Amino acid sequence: MAAVEQQVTSENTPSGEGRLGVTPKRTGGVDERLAASNWITKLVRRPEAGAAGGLIATIVIFALLPGASNLYSLQGAMTFLTLSAELGIIATAAALLIIAGEFDLSVGSMIGFAGVVIGLTVRELGFPLWGGIASAFAVAVLVGYLNGLIVVTTRLPSFIVTLASLFILRGLSIGITRAVTGRTQIPYILDDLPDPATAGLFNGHLFTGFFQWMADQGWIAARSDGVPFVTGVPASIIWWIGITLVAGYVLTQTRYGNWIFATGGDQEIARNVGVPVGRVKISLFICTACAATLLATIQVMEAGSADTTRGLLKEFEAIIAAVIGGVLLTGGYGTVYGVLFGSLIFGLVQMGIFYTGIDTDWFKVFLGLVILAAVLVNTYIRTKALGGGRNE
Repeated sequence: MAAVEQQVTSENTPSGEGRLGVTPKRTGGVDERLAASNWITKLVRRPEAGAAGGLIATIVIFALLPGASNLYSLQGAMTFLTLSAELGIIATAAALLIIAGEFDLSVGSMIGFAGVVIGLTVRELGFPLWGGIASAFAVAVLVGYLNGLIVVTTRLPSFIVTLASLFILRGLSIGITRAVTGRTQIPYILDDLPDPATAGLFNGHLFTGFFQWMADQGWIAARSDGVPFVTGVPASIIWWIGITLVAGYVLTQTRYGNWIFATGGDQEIARNVGVPVGRVKISLFICTACAATLLATIQVMEAGSADTTRGLLKEFEAIIAAVIGGVLLTGGYGTVYGVLFGSLIFGLVQMGIFYTGIDTDWFKVFLGLVILAAVLVNTYIRTKALGGGRNE
C-alpha cells in the first residue's frame, strides 16, 4: 500500500514540488502578472487613453444637446479645431517641460510680449515682417534661456522663477507699448507690407482649391458668390499637427526623449548616468517660449494688430490640456498625443457651449467639471491598467 501511494505521489507531483506533494506558492502555474496582456489592456495603459475616453464622452454629450448640428458642421468643426490648435501649440511644449519635472508660468505673458515685439519692430523700427517675427523668436530664445538658466543654477522652483517672469514680461509689454505708442495696442501691423507671403505662412489656408471644388459640387455651404464659408484648413491647425508629430517622435524615438523622461523621473539618478539635465531643462524652457511666440505670430497675422493683454491665463490652459492628456504634474510620465486630445476637449467645450445655447457665463464652471471628470477617468483607467488596488 505504501508502495502504491509512493508511486501515485511521484507520478502526480510536478518537478519543483515539495516532498509531500505540496505545490509551493507561485510555482503551480505562470504568475498572472507575467501573463501576456491582451490588446485592450495594452491600449488603456497608454497615458492618452483617459483623454481619448474623455474626448469621446464630450463629443457624445454635445451631440445630444440642441445645436449639435451646427457644432458638428464643417464650419463649426473648423472653429473649434482652430481654438484647439491655438491651445495645442503651447500645450505640447508645456507638456514636454512638465514631463521633465518643471513648469513655465510665463507662457501667457510671452504671447503678449512677442506680439508687442513684432508690432514695434515692424511699425516703429521699419523692419520687414519676417524681420519682426525673427526678432520676436530671438527674444523668446533669450527669455527661455534665462528662465532655464536661473532654475538650473539656483535650484529654485520653476514655479517661482516663471511666475516672476510672468509679471516682468506683462509689465514690459504694457510699459514699453504705452511709452512708444501711448496705448496698449499696436494696430495696422499688416498695412502696406511688402511680403504678404510671410503673413500667409502663419494665417493662410491650405487645400483651398479642394474646398472650392466641394462648394462647386454643393457638398459644403457657400456664399451667394460661390465662395465657400470654409475656404480651407487654417495654417494654425497645420502648425499644431506638425508640432505634435515632431514632439511625439522626439519624445518616443530619440535619445533626447529618453533624457526628458529620465530628468522628470529622478534628475539626480539621471545626472549620475550621464544625462545632461541642465541642458535638457534649458532647451525645454526655450521651446515653451518659442511655442508662445509662434502662437503670438499667428494671432498678430490674424488680427493685424498686437495687444498687450493677449495670452492672459493661457499658461494655465496649457497646463490643463496637458493634465487632461495624461501628463503627471510630478513629472516623468506623459505623452504629447494625449495633449492633443486634451486640447480638443477644451476647444470642443468652449464652442459647444456657444452652439448649444448654454449661457457662456457658465463656461468656466462647465470646463472645470469636464477637467475634473477627465482627470478622474484618466487616473482610474491608468490605475486599473497598471494593476493598482489589486488584492493579494
